[in-house]
Amino acid sequence: GQVSGRRNIIINGAMNVAQRGTSGPAGSGNPVYASVDRFGSSGGGNDEDPTQSQHTLTSGDTPYSFGFRNSFHIQNGNQTSGAGASDFEQPVTVIEAQDIANSGWNYTSASSFLTLSFWVKASVAGAYTANIGTSDGTTYRYFYEYTLSADTWKEITINIPGKSDLTFNNDNGIGLVFFWYPFLGSSFVDASGENQWNATSGSKYGTTSTTDWWTTNDSTWEITGVQLEVGSQATPFEHRSFGEELALCQRYFERTEGITSDARSVRDFALGGGVWYAVNQLLAHFPFKQTKRTIPSISVSSSDALKAYNAGAAISSNDTSPCDVAGMNSARFNITPSQNGTAGQGTLIQLQEDESISIDAEL
Repeated sequence: GQVSGRRNIIINGAMNVAQRGTSGPAGSGNPVYASVDRFGSSGGGNDEDPTQSQHTLTSGDTPYSFGFRNSFHIQNGNQTSGAGASDFEQPVTVIEAQDIANSGWNYTSASSFLTLSFWVKASVAGAYTANIGTSDGTTYRYFYEYTLSADTWKEITINIPGKSDLTFNNDNGIGLVFFWYPFLGSSFVDASGENQWNATSGSKYGTTSTTDWWTTNDSTWEITGVQLEVGSQATPFEHRSFGEELALCQRYFERTEGITSDARSVRDFALGGGVWYAVNQLLAHFPFKQTKRTIPSISVSSSDALKAYNAGAAISSNDTSPCDVAGMNSARFNITPSQNGTAGQGTLIQLQEDESISIDAEL
């Protein structure tokens, strides 16, 4: 039965929140967050970019009967040059160090465990690899492996022991990084490293190469129900309300949207009052919905996204980076408008139809 109490350290493990949109590029280099909140992807060596998306589950998907309605979905491109030794695709999620340090896990003891569980499916059968990495002190990666049948959901449970020299700072930096590999090139593979902590100095990330997945055009891999909890036993997934999960996600990323073309669907279009600080300068206070992990970067979707008003006439801001001062709870917008106003007068700052403001404090 359902176990009560807050247990899941993973945020958005049911993949229900997708503030950025439902699809985007899988990315290369640093993880790209383009669909499901808190889950991103990166890769290398691809001929055609894979894509990531929030995928809608149906009653034909096994996790559906356990309350899951969405997955984080990766679709391969067409890798015409084959499976290179340095090619890879890696979905990822990251947990803050303080969330591990304060979790109750005795991470320096080999007899104390975290348990990771998730549902996963791939269109290509085979053995797949993954790792869990640390960032503070001496850094390690814990390798594990799982086997899938084609187009068949499987629930995976992994016990992660502590280690005497693991370190997690009590801060907002990177704590644990979870990488899954639909494909990992052979130069990154160490078959002897399964189910143990491995030094990061060897540039190895997993135990096997799922070559057939990489060389199959438009192959897919998807995951949902990701849970990380203290202890050696996996408990039923902790389903949280959408509102609670959204608030947890907004610590790392927040999007404020303008009005839509449907007047009945007005969103956060009025940012609040501003003032004409000078005839050609507007100042406005922009509060965040949630306290951010760190001072964020702020951008608007276009140079016409923000409008101010002067004697009832809308004036464009002509600025895609309107923030000049930001904290963890709010920011100041310093806007140079397209027309002059009257210094000292107040004004309304409005986010226009189908435009957005993005506040990014990701790890």
